[in-house]
Amino acid sequence: MRYCKTVFERYKGRVRYWITFNEINSIVHGGWLEAGVISCEKPILEQAAYHQFLAGAMAVKLARDIDPLAKVGCMIAYTPAYPYSCKPYDTLGCLEYMNESFFFFSDVMARGYYPGRKLKALERNGITLRTEEGDREILRQGTVDYIAISYYMSSVYSSSGEGMETTRGNMLIGYKNPYLPASQWGWQIDPTGLRVALNQLYDRYQKPIFIVENGLGSVDQVEADGTIEDDYRISYLKAHIEQMYEAIATDGVEVMGYTPWGCIDLVSASTGQMSKRYGFVYVDRDDDGHGDFARKKKKSFHWYRQVIASDGEQL
Repeated sequence: MRYCKTVFERYKGRVRYWITFNEINSIVHGGWLEAGVISCEKPILEQAAYHQFLAGAMAVKLARDIDPLAKVGCMIAYTPAYPYSCKPYDTLGCLEYMNESFFFFSDVMARGYYPGRKLKALERNGITLRTEEGDREILRQGTVDYIAISYYMSSVYSSSGEGMETTRGNMLIGYKNPYLPASQWGWQIDPTGLRVALNQLYDRYQKPIFIVENGLGSVDQVEADGTIEDDYRISYLKAHIEQMYEAIATDGVEVMGYTPWGCIDLVSASTGQMSKRYGFVYVDRDDDGHGDFARKKKKSFHWYRQVIASDGEQL
């Protein structure tokens, strides 16, 4: 809260949009990733998530007290899942997966209370959260103004998994969707899934959606003349922006913004590689640490500058 007070006061009137915890639902993969808790024990992770919800709600209220014009959102890593088949247990299991991995987190931050299904799950697992008087009111008063998401891919849920091929995406290992292409790292490319995601979240909360991460990790080749023809990245982003437009124009989803990941090459969080590049700007550095960090504009740099200048009209 001291940190929040410092930045809210310093940037009052200058920064209008804030996010509390980045990809807060990543805690389901282990507390080290999101909550700074070196544990994978379920009771500890559930308690850590509860503390984060309280801290986020308190930050939201503080931001409004300091700057009534500020907007504060939550942020979740969003990977919508499709049932693998029309088997009822594939559909039910997919729903349970979506609830536990995604909607639980956005429900608490957007609605201000723990959903009944989560309370039942805690009860079944013998987990009792340590709470204090006034916690419920904190969660209720600190609901967010918008939902921010990262979206890179979709996934598939199967109740059995028998005979199915697996694929990897970021920290996740899931089943391969036979109808989708994949990146060099196995991330399945699904622009339509972004439209699905936007509709799911907007229908659920009626709050604006902010896409704050979306991009393609790929190996970029520097040509003899120094150019970098990353048309594959342009195609990926173009297709996703088109689906975002359909969600807005056709479905009526209120999308407040879009920012890709990322503007410049950096070490991949999921693999620790420089060769897995996301940026519009190439950085001269390889996986072994060789290179002078020189920057080069990729073809996507010039393309995305045009997208920005035209407010998405020219893709």
